[in-house]
Amino acid sequence: MLIAIDIGNTNIVIGGIQGDAIQFEARIATDRIKTSDQYGVEIKNILALFGVKPCDVDDCIISSVVPPVFNSVYTGLVKMTGKHPLVVGPGIKTGLNIQMDVPSQVGSDRIVIAVAALAEYEPPLILMDLGTATTIEVVDRGSTYLGGCITAGVRISTDALFQKAAMLPRVELVRPDTVLSGTAVGQIQAGAVLGYIGAMEYLIQQAKAEMGEPEAKVVATGGLARMIADNTEMIDVVDS
Repeated sequence: MLIAIDIGNTNIVIGGIQGDAIQFEARIATDRIKTSDQYGVEIKNILALFGVKPCDVDDCIISSVVPPVFNSVYTGLVKMTGKHPLVVGPGIKTGLNIQMDVPSQVGSDRIVIAVAALAEYEPPLILMDLGTATTIEVVDRGSTYLGGCITAGVRISTDALFQKAAMLPRVELVRPDTVLSGTAVGQIQAGAVLGYIGAMEYLIQQAKAEMGEPEAKVVATGGLARMIADNTEMIDVVDS
């Protein structure tokens, strides 16, 4: 079995892959102060939950956007499985042609989403990862990664609003019926949710225009993908 680990800012996602099939997926919280021993025990417990023993692990691969956590998870995996994981980063051969000024600065999560999308869809592609941060990637017809853009995720944006504006209440992130509301909750939801949808639509429009590909397929993933995609016609596919 291949153990694939994605270290994100909020969660660490652990997947067990046998052949071409994902056998299980689990999440643990990203904690910057945990030791390698703690991560090793947590990952071992996750595997046990799905009936997988450390000796069943043939190999491991890690993608990380949280450098302080990477070493602890990597070392914990080595202690638990005896395997030295493959690490997504500069030098790894993915078949993706990265057309960037400094290719080594492209985050591993962005490489992974592009490679995964190319395995499922025909380019040109616009890929949106809506999580703690929102990233947009563009892949042209020649499977070349052309770049993209990064912005704060909708939850980060609203958290900053609540922290800095003492009179504003925390609200559930759901789509309101109108832009103009008579309540503080509705007004915050309109600005946060409808405003964010509008921002995503503009970025998609601009990406298509700069690519010269008005029919490029737009694929969204990440924890907030469904909420955004359900409220716009500009996202073609939601792929978890």
